[in-house]
Parts: sequence; C-alpha cells; structure tokens
Amino acid sequence: MTAAVDLGSNSFHMVIARVEQHDLRIVDRIKEPVQLAAGFDGKNNLTEEAQARAISCLTRFGQRLRDMHPDLVRAVGTNTMRKAKNARAFLARAQKALGRRIEVISGREEARLIYLGVSHTVPDAPGRRLVIDIGGGSTECILGERFDTLQADSMHMGCVSWSLRFFGDGKLRREAFRQAEIAAQLELQTIARRYRALSWETCFGSSGTIEAVVDILRAAGLCEPGVITHAGLRKLRKAMVTAGQVSKLDLPTLSPSRAAVLAGGVAILLGAFESLGVERMQPCSGALREGLLYDLLGRIRHEDVRDRTIRRLVERYGVDLEQAARVERTALYGLKQVAAAWQLEAAPLRHVLEWAARLHELGLAISYSSYHRHGAYLITHSDMPGFSNDDKLLLAALVLAHRRKVSRGMFPEDMPVGATTALRLAVILRLAVLLNRSRSPRPLPTFALTADKDRLRLELPASWLEEHPLTLADLEEERPTLAAVGVELTFA
Repeated sequence: MTAAVDLGSNSFHMVIARVEQHDLRIVDRIKEPVQLAAGFDGKNNLTEEAQARAISCLTRFGQRLRDMHPDLVRAVGTNTMRKAKNARAFLARAQKALGRRIEVISGREEARLIYLGVSHTVPDAPGRRLVIDIGGGSTECILGERFDTLQADSMHMGCVSWSLRFFGDGKLRREAFRQAEIAAQLELQTIARRYRALSWETCFGSSGTIEAVVDILRAAGLCEPGVITHAGLRKLRKAMVTAGQVSKLDLPTLSPSRAAVLAGGVAILLGAFESLGVERMQPCSGALREGLLYDLLGRIRHEDVRDRTIRRLVERYGVDLEQAARVERTALYGLKQVAAAWQLEAAPLRHVLEWAARLHELGLAISYSSYHRHGAYLITHSDMPGFSNDDKLLLAALVLAHRRKVSRGMFPEDMPVGATTALRLAVILRLAVLLNRSRSPRPLPTFALTADKDRLRLELPASWLEEHPLTLADLEEERPTLAAVGVELTFA
C-alpha cells in the first residue's frame, strides 16, 4: 500500500492505493474542508483556530497511516504552507499529529505533480494538453504532452484567497466579479502569450472548484454534460449575481463549504478562459494527490525524477563527471563505514550525499572564487523537479559546506534531518573532496573511517600520506576547521 497526503489551502486530502503491476488502484480516500488559507491573521501568521482545525484533521489521517511503512507515504504542504510566516512552528505540530514528515513544495513542483496526476487519469492521446488547477491559495497552469511537462507555472490566486479578497462581505455583486476577473487576468498576463503561442489540443481542469462547477452546470442544464464552456460559466456568474449573497445561493449539488469559496473560484476560471483563450474544459479526477502517488511509485521502482533533475543540472553547468564520480564513490565508501555509529543508515541520507557529491562543483560554471557559494545559490534558486524546499536547502547546505570554512550556522536546528545529521554528512563529503583533490584517475587506497560520537578517525595505508604531502597538509588544515564545529578529526 502507498499513501499520499495533500495539505491544500482549502481542503486536506488523503489517498491510499495498492500497487498492481504497472498501475495503482485506489482503495481509500479521505477529504476534509479545513480551509487553511482562510486562517491568516493580519501578519500572515496562521491563527490558532486554523491550526487547530488542521491538527484535528491530521490526527485522524495519522490513525489511518499508523501501520504503513514511512517510505510508502508522502505528505506535502502547498501555497498556504509556503506563505505562512509561522509555517515552521505549525509544521512541527502537523508532523507530530500526522506521524509522518511533511514536505513543503514549491509552486512549480506542485504544478508538475498535478500534471503527473492528470496525465495518468485522462485518455493517453497524442497532442498537447493544457491543465488548469484552481486550489485554495494558488492556481497552477501546465502545458504538456502525454507524461512530459513542457511549461509549468503557479499563480498567487486561489478560490479561498480570491473569495476573501473580493467577496469577503458575502455579497455577490457584478462589479466585484469584474474586479476579481480582471485581477486574475493580470496574474495570468505573464504567461498568457507564451501559452497561446505554444497552443494545445485539449484543456483539462482539476481540483474541487472544477468539480463543483461542472456538477452545477450539468445539474442546472447550463452546458453539455461533462464539459465546462465559456458560455456556461457566464450563465453561472449571472445566477450567482442574481442570488446576491453567498448565503442565498441555491444551486444544485452545491455544498455549504464549497459555496463559501465558489465565487472566487468562478472568477479565476473566467479569467483563465479569457486570458488563455479557452472555450471548452474537460474535468478530470486526477490532481496533486494522484501525482504524489505516481511520483512515489517511480521512486519505489528506481525511476526517480530527482535523479533526472540532478543529471540535467550536471549537464547544464558542465560538471566534471569523472571527478564527481570519484568524490561520490569515496563519500559513499566513508558513509558505509560510519553510518551505524553516526546514525546515518536511512536510505534518503545516502541519496542526498550522492547528489551533493555530483553537484559539489556546480558553482565552477560561474567562477572558481567561492564556487561552493555559487553552487549553493544555484541549487537554492533553481527549479528542481522532485525536490521539496527543505530538500533543496539541505542539498545547498552540503554543497556550501564542502570546502573552506564550515559553521554550525549552516545547519539550522529545524532542518528535517536535524543539524547534527546534516553536519555529519557535510564532514564525510569534505573528506571525500579532500582525498580526491589531485583529480587523479588512479583509485584511492583502501582506507578505514571510524566514528564515535563527535570523534572521527581516518586510517590510510602506511607511508601513503608521506607519499602524498598535499593530502597530508590538507588533513592538517582540516583538523582545526572541524574542531571549530565540534568534530575531532585524527588520522594516520
């Protein structure tokens, strides 16, 4: 069994699936309208009331996940978690309630996963497709062909935020709709020309807003079954304006929780139709949570999109592949020897050390001077499919710390893996880089690396250090550098 948890800005979703040959079969779904995006105070902090709603929901989700293997569960936070100033403190509480790590993902990563979920739940037909997903706090637009994403963008507008901004008093005025639609078109202005130029054959919509709209239009007979049309949306807007207030909406299939955020969602949808030239949209059941499941399935089957992301970065910035491979082999050999003593046995830690070794010279594409800083900057600010924001921060920290000075401040205590674990990975990477400084194609001799709490001992064959005076000098210089961060290095 695998599971995906989507902490959306409007609703929290959990999907449980069973792996069957080359596909997934959904066996359970849970959805709760938490409306986290409606819980901001005046300083962009999540209120205690909003946090309590979320924690209560996650506690229930946690019971369902309790007996599942951690590697088979992925939980992600989206726009509201990216936006909240007190997200770190809330995240700690949320993870405790869920009993699982929660990754906060970027808008573009959210868009990629949405497209992955949609592409696995619509007919596999040739031709380019446009996908629009209206969430509670953001709207994602994606162009793709089959399972490949060509363009992915995340806009700072959602059904909850737009409803609060333009219809916060509960009144449904024509002028408010006009302002909300124009604001949505302005958000889309930066991508509209590019998307229109690339063009597409079919348009799909995902998320609760799309589901609610298509159900209302179908039940009211405002458009052909199973399709959202521009004309149908205009008729729906007219019906809402006629009602005058959210509390007086009497639309077929509309639930009270969805009624509160429908106006914002409809305005964004109308803005998207106008800006992107959409006339017909087909709803689909796939969304972020399905994308998470298929992404997780890829990791299980060693088809990890993160490996492709690293390869593309390496190719783009012309990293020396042979040197990266030497450092990677040395780092993994050292990790194997100290993993038990330093509590580094978890498979994800091995992966991050591999990736850091492959990327440690990324910054040389900019300049040799301070290239470790350039590399960390590129990782932090690059679009990296498959990586959460915290994944990127950890990877960037390791690349930053692989040479020159290292400090505890490079590894904050709120890192998901913990500051001590991150520092220990950095120490292993530093030694691997140091031992391969000569860039020699000749393999290193077999060495022994042993660890005990904050002590690390490196043993090389007799006379090898005498024959390699540069390495000896580097190790002598490394000793006080590591001592400054509480690691005692000895070698012989």
